[in-house]
Amino acid sequence: MSGMVKCIPLRALYVDFNSYFASVEQQLRPGLRGRPVGVLPVLAETTCCIAASYEAKAFGVKTGTPVYEARKRCPGIVLVEARPPLYVEMHHRLIAAVESCTPVGRVLSIDEMVCPLLGSEQHRNRALALAALIKQTIATTVGAYLKSSIGIAPNTFLAKIASNMDKPDGCTVIESADLPDILHPLDLRAIHGIGRALDSRLQRHGIETVAQLCAANAATLRAAWGSVEGERMYARLRGEDVTVADSRRSSVSHSHVLPPELRNPAAAYSVLHRLLQKAAMRLRSYGLIAANVQVRVAYRNDTVWQADQPVDPTADTLAFLHALDVLWARQPQVRAVPQSVGVVLGALDDATHRSRSLFDTGHTAEAQDRLNAVIDAVNLRYGKTALYFGGAHRALAAAPMRIAFQHIPDLAIEAD
Repeated sequence: MSGMVKCIPLRALYVDFNSYFASVEQQLRPGLRGRPVGVLPVLAETTCCIAASYEAKAFGVKTGTPVYEARKRCPGIVLVEARPPLYVEMHHRLIAAVESCTPVGRVLSIDEMVCPLLGSEQHRNRALALAALIKQTIATTVGAYLKSSIGIAPNTFLAKIASNMDKPDGCTVIESADLPDILHPLDLRAIHGIGRALDSRLQRHGIETVAQLCAANAATLRAAWGSVEGERMYARLRGEDVTVADSRRSSVSHSHVLPPELRNPAAAYSVLHRLLQKAAMRLRSYGLIAANVQVRVAYRNDTVWQADQPVDPTADTLAFLHALDVLWARQPQVRAVPQSVGVVLGALDDATHRSRSLFDTGHTAEAQDRLNAVIDAVNLRYGKTALYFGGAHRALAAAPMRIAFQHIPDLAIEAD
């Protein structure tokens, strides 16, 4: 059933860098080129891959594959430890390369960006020529091993889908005349925004295929989603631009897979201390305060301890560390070996909304603000461990920068 939507010009060009972390490693280390590569958070047999090169993916190794399974599936795999600062630096070089060809409209993650198509670029041939220019510019100015899949479509949503249709190093165009037929062969989970839980909900509403999803009316999709997001999906599938205001940051978090030498309670506490100090500095850099501290410890026996502690809204490191001590004292006594830890600062608000405690004369809070400002200034100038609270001493070499989905670290704030 073609002709589902009116003729809408091509308005979005989506660039998705393939196997980004592994590709950066192959670009920077010629000896890894053409070989199966797995990138690990730490060099330990008990962790899992956070990225895999296409040579490794050919053997079934992917993000989340445990090391032991990766070795079993691909005996020749080369396992390397992640180097997040280099990935961030390369990210900025890639943005500059794309910007030299066309303006980047929005950076969506460490390995994804979208460019608006304007004027004559909205015609298929010109859009394809621009895509080819972007690929060539990246190859010549940044590196030939940094392949990208490009999707071109009437909106960003469909352009992202198109970018996944021909990997690696492909380029796919979805025009309004192609809809909805071009989407029908896809699995529901290939549609951005449809995860396991939503897939189950859609099936309960009689939507088991993408063809059924495209045929459903807006009211049906709103009922299936349980919100206006269903109506937005209806519009996006038809090539319409749906602008949604960016939601405010809801939390600041850090986590770390413990290397073997730090898999004991005392070292885990020290790493948590370090993570919380890093999170507090990030929080202040955003001009935010937090009213909740959450701590999480995952153990080798697949159990997890997680607890949170409310605090008066603040950005003070000492207040958060006190909450950590309160939480740590409540930790159940377990014999299991800790494998990973994490902290989350939640219930965020703008720092200008902070009100002082009734029991605070103002002098203590002002002194804490000055102390935090000094610590941040010194660490920004001389390195993140120039000044720190002593509980993190055992973990100074641990908890390096991590790159989470949709969060690109600020090297000035987060680099170690």
